[in-house]
Amino acid sequence: MRRRVLEALVAARAARRPVVLATRLSDGAQWLLPDAAEEAAGLREAAAARLAGEASGVAEIEGERWFLAVEAPAPRLAIVGAVHIAQSLAGFAGACGFAVTVIDPRAAFATEARFPGAAVAVAWPGEALAALGTDARTAVVALSHDPKIDDPALDAALRSEAFYVAALGSRRSHAARLERLRALGHGAAALARIRGPAGLAIGAKTAPEIALSIAAQLVEARRA
Repeated sequence: MRRRVLEALVAARAARRPVVLATRLSDGAQWLLPDAAEEAAGLREAAAARLAGEASGVAEIEGERWFLAVEAPAPRLAIVGAVHIAQSLAGFAGACGFAVTVIDPRAAFATEARFPGAAVAVAWPGEALAALGTDARTAVVALSHDPKIDDPALDAALRSEAFYVAALGSRRSHAARLERLRALGHGAAALARIRGPAGLAIGAKTAPEIALSIAAQLVEARRA
């Protein structure tokens, strides 16, 4: 691997930016897409399709065989509020390939014992999300039912590129939440990004069922 390609790949990984490492099988020549120079233009469409499906594989392009290796960081889910629904949601999301972080300033609830397999941040959401870095492969779900905890998380998420932002609560509580966020300077377009109440309408009643509805909506948002 040429140094310039290696350096570009390392930089992409550090920035959590999905790329495709294209290797021409006839001679081992490599390009990193979509960053490559114009001479690799014929690869861009194939690389984009591989990125969309997040699947590596061999492709024949303009008479040449290439191996297109997808380098995509795991999508992340930040769950705000270490409640019972969060326990089930962390498990569902982890099984679906998400790197899960549970955020709650209440140390009694945010423990590794209650959330095996997830990272746990005992901190206020604004600080925790800033440290985590909320990029276009990050989802944020607010579950605490406490405006002091949920609102800062939603405020931070709406100021980021997060692909999925959701909050638990009734339609009445969600309307009140929108008013509070509007007072923080968020316009109609930003507020429309919030899925509230969170989850698909599957008639969920129990904590695991509600978590399942949220996990399903999360996957839908990611794949769409």
